[in-house]
Amino acid sequence: MSDDTVIAADDADDAGPLARRKRLLRRVMGANYVLAGVAHFLAPDSFAEAVPPEFPRPRTLVYLSGVAEIALGVGVQFDRTRRASAWGIVALLVAVFPANVYMATDDAAAEFVPDRLAGVARAAAWARLPLQAVLVLWAWWHALPEPEGDGDVETGGAETEAAS
Repeated sequence: MSDDTVIAADDADDAGPLARRKRLLRRVMGANYVLAGVAHFLAPDSFAEAVPPEFPRPRTLVYLSGVAEIALGVGVQFDRTRRASAWGIVALLVAVFPANVYMATDDAAAEFVPDRLAGVARAAAWARLPLQAVLVLWAWWHALPEPEGDGDVETGGAETEAAS
């Protein structure tokens, strides 16, 4: 084992609890986007119903957003692509916000469930609107540069050489 590897391992052991939680939350976030993206392909008609009527080719938009969710969810898992993918998630969340507004304001959410659950679907559609801001902030947090000594460990770079 080289000195660089030992230093990198020591740095990983020194990662604080926030850094460890942030990595875990990044894994959870990425997995959620991959699963949501896959769902676009399993139930495209349901997702197409959520696309506002002003938008052309709803099914194509569903497939494109599904591909984007899968790619960004995977990309956020890797240090090299984490920041760009997290910014992509922010952009995607902003881009799909009109569909969330449509679901809430045009009572479209109630069409997807049995009549006895229509009230719950309406409430969930309205709750999704402020939740979208939380999701944007979560992705934005991962788009930020890591503070010195608190982020993911890079090996073989200037940081490792400076530490030796």
